[in-house]
Formats: sequence, structure tokens, C-alpha cells
Amino acid sequence: MTPKIIPQRMTGRMDGEFCVFLIGMRVNRLHKIHKWLPVARAMPRMIRELEANRDLGYLGGESWFGRTVLFLQYWRSAAHLTDYATNKNGLHLPAWTAFTRAVGDSGDVGIWHETYVVAPGAYENIYHNMPPFGLGRVSALIPAVGRHQRANDRLRAAEV
Repeated sequence: MTPKIIPQRMTGRMDGEFCVFLIGMRVNRLHKIHKWLPVARAMPRMIRELEANRDLGYLGGESWFGRTVLFLQYWRSAAHLTDYATNKNGLHLPAWTAFTRAVGDSGDVGIWHETYVVAPGAYENIYHNMPPFGLGRVSALIPAVGRHQRANDRLRAAEV
């Protein structure tokens, strides 16, 4: 099913602080499929786990695939993210352990992540002729009019 395109300027607004998490992998040695395929398969399983357990704090995200894989994720807080990463009953910790054991410092597969804690009023976004996407898919999506019309206004919107 194709998402419905919204033919107007929209902006996504979150209540309070939230966390943006970028995570991915890079295939450094394509012929070492036995090293990178388990890593590639782990993330979709974790996403399914997070989507089935919304109380863990995962709000949603987007993904892109190529030699470098990127998952853009939104979390209710950095505490929710770190709690999930260290949860002995979740899928992340065993996947991380398996990666360090199987790949280690071999250079065959790269993994990376970046975490950003976003304060109210410290972000802005615009979506025009788009289906709900990114922050606009996990937040309140509202028309970008009035005090939300311009980028500078959207950055200050939470201050009012």
C-alpha cells in the first residue's frame, strides 16, 4: 500500500525532549558474506521487537540500504535507547555479542551509530508533497502555517 501524499506544507512537532538515533553498517569486504549477512539480518529482527513493544520507547524510523546501511530512528528518550541496548532479555545484546565475537577488529564489516538528544525548540522540519516521513511520521504532523510557516519560526515554536 502506497502512503498517502499530503499536498501541502506540513511540519512535525514533538512534545518535550526526544532522541534521534542513527545506526548502520558498512560492508567492507563483499566476499565475506558469512560475516556481514548475520549483521544485516539482526536489525530487522530488532525493529520488529521494538514495534511489538512500544513501551520500550521506540517511536519509529526510516531505513536505506546499500553498501552502507542506515537506520534513522526516533526514541522517546536516550534513557529508553540505552535501556534497550543493555537489556539482557532483548535482541540487541546477543546480536552485539555475536558481532564482537564473529567480526571483532577484522575490518570485514563496519558498524556505527550516532545519538542526538533533541530539546524542545531545537529542531525544525518541513514536508511538502510527501507522505508522513521521518519525524513527521512519528510526531504530530500539522500544517506549516502561521508560527510554523518559516524555518526560524519553527525553531522558536516550542519557546512560545
